[in-house]
Amino acid sequence: MPEPVDTSGSLPHPPPRPTRSTTPSAPRRGLPRIHRAWIVAAVALLALVGAAGFGATPGVLVTPLQEEFGWSRGTISLAISINLVLYGLTAPFAAALMERFGIRRVLACALLLIALGSGLTVFMTQSWQLVLCWGILVGLGTGSMALGFVAIITGRWFVKQRGLVTGVLTAGGATGRLIFLPILATLAVGSGWRTASWTVTIAALAVVPLVVFFLWNHPRDVGVRAYGASEEPDEPTPHPAAGRALAVLAGAVRTKAFWLLAVGFAICGISTNGLIQIHLIPAAHDHGMPEPVAASLLALIGVLDVVGTVISGWLTDRVPAPLLLGLYYALRGGSLLLLPSLLDASAHPSLLIFIVFYGLDWVATVPPTIALCRTHFGTAGPIVFGWVFAAHQLGAAVAATAAGVIRDDMGSYTLAFTGAGLLCFVAAAASIGLSGRSSADEDQGERTDKAGEGTDGHDGRVAAGSGA
Repeated sequence: MPEPVDTSGSLPHPPPRPTRSTTPSAPRRGLPRIHRAWIVAAVALLALVGAAGFGATPGVLVTPLQEEFGWSRGTISLAISINLVLYGLTAPFAAALMERFGIRRVLACALLLIALGSGLTVFMTQSWQLVLCWGILVGLGTGSMALGFVAIITGRWFVKQRGLVTGVLTAGGATGRLIFLPILATLAVGSGWRTASWTVTIAALAVVPLVVFFLWNHPRDVGVRAYGASEEPDEPTPHPAAGRALAVLAGAVRTKAFWLLAVGFAICGISTNGLIQIHLIPAAHDHGMPEPVAASLLALIGVLDVVGTVISGWLTDRVPAPLLLGLYYALRGGSLLLLPSLLDASAHPSLLIFIVFYGLDWVATVPPTIALCRTHFGTAGPIVFGWVFAAHQLGAAVAATAAGVIRDDMGSYTLAFTGAGLLCFVAAAASIGLSGRSSADEDQGERTDKAGEGTDGHDGRVAAGSGA
């Protein structure tokens, strides 16, 4: 009986990684091989598109809920406000949880929370149930897929094209609103708001398998390096998620850079989500513009938002981030100062120019802000950005209420738009102030960096090469 022949030596694969022996071999077909970072980015984009659509859905349900249950708009708005605040406050803890337990697990749980919250609304009979379902459950779910998630994906999976990918993923928010809101509004009017809620539930559940099978936690999990990386990243050190998020915050608040970033991004929230997104339509209606026309202008801002954010990501790889961020805020401030004189009963050319400009500038601030968090805080950058984003959402929540009070007391939004415009110049000055680092900030930044060493060891090393 002949002895078995050992054919292992005849294989063309290198011996160090026998379990991945097929990886270095030549492709069997002539198709180009796609780096897995792009697959991860595609799944992340899909999740972000869904998260933005899910988070914006309560606005579609305001009128149907008011008509069916007789709830006041203030009561319904309470759930939306809680959703908005939780969306921001969840971000830093979600970023820490992703680094402790993995992106896949946290994102899958977030999608299940959204599905649960949306699905339970069809059975509600009391207003507190709306606060629980859409305010808390959906707020926590969508907050777990906030922009801190973008920082982790780009930090782990990309060295080259990091700014561009950040811009594309950030634009997923505008894309989600564009895709979901018209569909859900049509369903709410034609088939009832419960059909719209079931649609959100089904859509959230449909993304879960893609996350489980294609959103790998780290390049090392599939035996590759980050896209464009020249060296293997260090092994992450696990830490308690909430503890590390708070530890990073404790270190960050001792730096000038953190407060400049937080103040600037809070003003960003005031001038976008809290003011324009919520109050542009009623402000235009005050001047005689039909609500459908005003809504179409807001949708146009969303379309241009995608373009502006992608361009901003590309510029972040090439232009100093403080200069870029300061320019964005200054231009936004000037446009807001002009807005009260532009509002009219029709969408005249001057107003359309404002819409085009504001749309391009809307989320353009995100890529350079993420880059600055990496520059000043290294591996703790994603968690720091989560806290900075929390300031953004708190600013938005304050503006949403304040602008409404101003309108009720003064009969117009002029003071709200003017005040937000002036604040944007404050944000511009704060951003320019991030150009240099004091020795005290450098020392504290290094300590904050060490508090976040469980993130990705290569993040700090490649930050400078990414245009940050």
